[in-house]
Amino acid sequence: MKIIIAPDSFKDSLSAEGVAQAIAEGLARVLPEARLIQCPMADGGEGTVAAVLAACNGELRSERVRGPLGTPVDAHWGWLPATATAIIEMAEASGLQLVPTGQRDACITSTFGTGELIRAALDAGARRIILAIGGSATNDAGAGALQALGVGLFDARGQVVQAGGLALAGVARVTLDGVDPRLAQVRFEIAADVNNPLCGEQGASAIFGPQKGATPAQVRELDAALGHFADLCAQVLGQDVRDEPGSGAAGGLGFAAKAFLGARFRPGVEVVAELVGLADAVRGADLVITGEGRFDAQTLRGKTPFGVARIAREQGVPVIVLAGTLGEGYEQMYEHGVDAAFALVSGPMSLEQACREAPRLLSARAGDIARVWKLAAGSRTERDPL
Repeated sequence: MKIIIAPDSFKDSLSAEGVAQAIAEGLARVLPEARLIQCPMADGGEGTVAAVLAACNGELRSERVRGPLGTPVDAHWGWLPATATAIIEMAEASGLQLVPTGQRDACITSTFGTGELIRAALDAGARRIILAIGGSATNDAGAGALQALGVGLFDARGQVVQAGGLALAGVARVTLDGVDPRLAQVRFEIAADVNNPLCGEQGASAIFGPQKGATPAQVRELDAALGHFADLCAQVLGQDVRDEPGSGAAGGLGFAAKAFLGARFRPGVEVVAELVGLADAVRGADLVITGEGRFDAQTLRGKTPFGVARIAREQGVPVIVLAGTLGEGYEQMYEHGVDAAFALVSGPMSLEQACREAPRLLSARAGDIARVWKLAAGSRTERDPL
């Protein structure tokens, strides 16, 4: 029997690798003869680098860069030397988790550090750079990252424009003469599940600005500033990508990646599945177990269980989901390749306790699943003629 274990991380509790290990331990107690293949997954958000490196034996590298508020941070990124591929989580350099709640300010946070990570990847000889752009603290249309890569942004007096999205209202000139020439030799891919445009009611400022500290008035100012910046970029580049799906991702970093780096957007789980070889692993399997912290209707927007189930469904392999909680609308996934879903908690328990005991709970539920699977397999054997 071959079982693929391909979960995402459980936020604030376990990495994808830790989740997979706990599930494997539970299965092995009941099905010691089973061939268990652990394939930690991610969907382009937090944990993407860890999941890929765990499966691909890549290198974890670190770079001191400028954080979203300008203070230095140590950001990790992944390197796959065999294919000269860099995997960068922009949240490592420009993420919301780097900014204390009381200091979150979408008007001034910058993606400069993400640009520095890209530069580090260029220094390593990258020919392919995958940008996972979930969890940003920024709303600067990727301007900071562009500046780190040599794009010049100047005001009417010829001074360098300061950091942050609101400062983009003062940009008078965009120059490309200082752009790192190595960028032209690199294939960029954006791993994301956000399809918002840069501006407007569904744009970066309106939809994501408030969670990054923007007031309603600031949302309007930021939206206008990003629109002004997009106007200038269109004049310089001869194309306008502000309305393309994904340009509003990560506070507009998607816009910068599309317009200046020629980045191709792909669902994050699709990118990770390709890197870790999930489709090949699933081939010939009897069962796939996946999971995430909260399994609900939002999973349909391209989260890990959705992507895993799609791959398994193409090969006719059943899928079971283990989740911290089952939220509203999770049943919709039964039409998209998921055969059954189970929550971890078996009785009253606080969130803190559930997070703390996640390894035990995962192992226990996996063992329960294995017992049912073993029972069903035995019933089939009894009914089938020899």
